[in-house]
Amino acid sequence: MVTVKVVWKNSGKPAKDQKVALAIDTFFSGGVTGGMWTDSNGEAHFDVKPNPGKVFVNGHTQYQGHLSGRLVVYI
Repeated sequence: MVTVKVVWKNSGKPAKDQKVALAIDTFFSGGVTGGMWTDSNGEAHFDVKPNPGKVFVNGHTQYQGHLSGRLVVYI
């Protein structure tokens, strides 16, 4: 499970209703998850195994690296 928390840079408050997707890079295959909308806490939850990849928020790359646990990105 990977949880992405999206936070507004200027206020530090959770960013709700933002579309988040993950690009998973694995040795055998990869792909992009379906988009999930952030909840009132600014969180989107994905049922994926830890892997290298990218986090997209509203179509823009916000993070690149190891995807696992809980990631916080600022927009």
